[in-house]
Amino acid sequence: MSRLGGVTLTWLGHATLHLKTAAGTSILIDPWIDGNPVYPADKKKFDKVDVMLLTHGHSDHTGSALDVAKQHNPAVVCMVELGDLLEGQGLKSRKLVAMNLGGTTRVEDLEISMVEARHSSSYMIDGKPIYAGPPVGLIVKPADGPVIYFAGDTSLFGDMKLIKALYAPEVAVLPIGDFYTMGPKHAAIAAEWIGAKTVIPIHFGTFPVLRGRPDTLREALEGKGIDVLELKIGEPTA
Repeated sequence: MSRLGGVTLTWLGHATLHLKTAAGTSILIDPWIDGNPVYPADKKKFDKVDVMLLTHGHSDHTGSALDVAKQHNPAVVCMVELGDLLEGQGLKSRKLVAMNLGGTTRVEDLEISMVEARHSSSYMIDGKPIYAGPPVGLIVKPADGPVIYFAGDTSLFGDMKLIKALYAPEVAVLPIGDFYTMGPKHAAIAAEWIGAKTVIPIHFGTFPVLRGRPDTLREALEGKGIDVLELKIGEPTA
């Protein structure tokens, strides 16, 4: 789609996404494959994964991270503490970019910046949750494509206005499920503050408690000049 320029984005259910750039770089975001009740069965294998991005340590965002890394040996971008924990659990990565808030790095044909999120973050080891540093959002700028803001799991917070000022994302991928994250009405406010022209809702409908729906987001954004791009699970954008 023209709204995504030269990149292709596929929602793989819940918060897992696959991004492919015009140069062919394959990026997997917050992989939760096995155990994900809405993950498409025919999308479990990838030809390659060049880069893996992790927004925080919860199992519904990292549940398949070690397996993907073992199979594809990608560069992994995540928060410092989460990177340390994953290495301790045997993470195999050709390049671990364990960075922190405010930082920017270049990987393949991407410029990636780490920004704030309001949530929590832990990683389960031997059945116990271990602090995994703060949760983050990620600004991804492909060499040939729009600036995309992946919010991760977050509530609405005022400094989203700074994300607009500093990074000017054209596309925002926002959680709308409510309960664990912001719901669609708060996500609509976030979309305005961020300044994106296209919003892609995720992190809804996986479980009964995630009741937020794209229609509510679309209604809240009516007349605001912001498109809601509702992806179907497993179907890539054209």
